[in-house]
Amino acid sequence: MIGQMLLLVVVFYFLMIRPQQKRAKAHRDKIEAVKRGDEVVTGGGLFGKVTKVADDHVEVEIANGVKVKAVKGTLTDVLTGGASKPAND
Repeated sequence: MIGQMLLLVVVFYFLMIRPQQKRAKAHRDKIEAVKRGDEVVTGGGLFGKVTKVADDHVEVEIANGVKVKAVKGTLTDVLTGGASKPAND
């Protein structure tokens, strides 16, 4: 009985917990590596280009001449290499 419970916990760890930890670490590393010129998506859904990077926040240009500050932790994605192209333009 205890062996079955232990087996269930081990399977749960390798199928659920460990992959989530790997994804979280990859996301943290991606956000920490953000640099000037990268395109980012904020938690609020704003797309913009990073113009300035500080320790805990970034400055993002969301339109020509419109810059906002965002805490690095609120960035949800970093789009590098021109991943976002205008549709049908």
